[in-house]
Amino acid sequence: MSSVLRSSILHHFQSLHMIGVRTLTSERVGFAPVGSHELRDPVPPALLAFKDPRAFQVKSWWELIRALGVFRLCSYPVLVNNCGKIMSFTRAILGKRVFAMVLRPFVYAQFVAGETESEIAVSMEKMNSLGLHPMLAVPIEEDLGESSGEKRYDDNLAAMLECVRMSHSNGWSKDPMMQLKITALVSPELCVKLTSLLKKQHYDLDLLVRAMDGEAITFPGLSETENTHFLLGLKRLNQIGEASVNKVRVLVDAEYTYMNPALSLITMAMMKKFNRDSAWIWNTYQCYLKESRDLVFDAIRLSVDQSFCLGVKLVRGAYMDKERKLAKKEGRADPIHQSWEHTNDSYNGSLEVMLNLISQQPDHYKIIVATHNEESVRKAVTWMTELGIARDRGSVCFGQLLGMCDHVSLTLAQQGFSVYKSVPYGSVDDTLPYLVRRAQENRTVLQGIRKERDLLRQELRRRVREKITRAK
Repeated sequence: MSSVLRSSILHHFQSLHMIGVRTLTSERVGFAPVGSHELRDPVPPALLAFKDPRAFQVKSWWELIRALGVFRLCSYPVLVNNCGKIMSFTRAILGKRVFAMVLRPFVYAQFVAGETESEIAVSMEKMNSLGLHPMLAVPIEEDLGESSGEKRYDDNLAAMLECVRMSHSNGWSKDPMMQLKITALVSPELCVKLTSLLKKQHYDLDLLVRAMDGEAITFPGLSETENTHFLLGLKRLNQIGEASVNKVRVLVDAEYTYMNPALSLITMAMMKKFNRDSAWIWNTYQCYLKESRDLVFDAIRLSVDQSFCLGVKLVRGAYMDKERKLAKKEGRADPIHQSWEHTNDSYNGSLEVMLNLISQQPDHYKIIVATHNEESVRKAVTWMTELGIARDRGSVCFGQLLGMCDHVSLTLAQQGFSVYKSVPYGSVDDTLPYLVRRAQENRTVLQGIRKERDLLRQELRRRVREKITRAK
């Protein structure tokens, strides 16, 4: 990045940071014009209400019925809160094989792409026909106390590299994306210790980059065993970066606040190494955290200072209950915003900042608006139009979970926006812990799908009426 460009971006960023309010206008004053072929007419307001059941007209009868049944089950808090125990009990009674046969056509098929590459390919072809893009996710779950030896992390690396290969080689998307959990390659315990160390001392990004390149760095504050494991973990992450650069965009998941600073440090080091010309490594920002806006600003500032491109996955967050319980247990201040409204303000504020920067430098800044919140989606679409950000350039895309929020995903895709679905894959046994944890983390979303159920019913009724009319 040239010094002139860096100075211009920094000046614009500082202006945004100081005013802390919208700078959007109906005219793109001071911005280079965007070619008319890159922009379509504004999206009709009626479509942005996401109330049109015709969004589901591309779904089969079975897909509509299955979704209605699964969503009905997900609307019962007692089932969601105890789904892990219920599934474990059912599996013990039915046996592994019968349990898998029962689950596969219903819950598994609703939220998982498949087990084998051929099964996944069928799901991806269906998504492509709907105008949606896959964001593959290897369903690896690991938290404190669940760590295992280096062999397990090497196996996880092999699975991640296979995910990179599948994302790139099958042509499922012109801009492939995948998700990455750093704790699948570096132990959660080490990430917690690094987070603690970062409160007292600074780790330079160059130090981590040199370690990724194979240099035997000694990191202050770590024991010999911890240092060895960290070096191995950084080398694993380097292999992911080397395999994905210029091919697949890797979106690094945020996790818990007691390890997020370490995860962000590692991610920023990967960005410094691999994001010189474009954003191949992205970081996730959880806007239910009180510190989220500052973290976004810090990332922008660091990307300017260190001359790398920044990719942002913007989410509200999924670990609220555990974060609050842990903060109360440890006598710390609650890290979560006091209300849903505060979280919405945080999300939409960070979204504004990123869209303003993207309108200035679409090649240096990227964002995925990863949310099921219709109001935030409406704001993003409206602001993109006001700022003249093209829908098909890939600088701004939208993301939802596979099997959920399709009334939003399909409407956006039909209007020419880039829409990705988070797509886990694997066997029933491999994906079950992932699905259980996602269900419990996203219980608020699951219990708020009444609108999608209503739209599914409307589409089914429309088809029944149509069949009756034709039969007469």
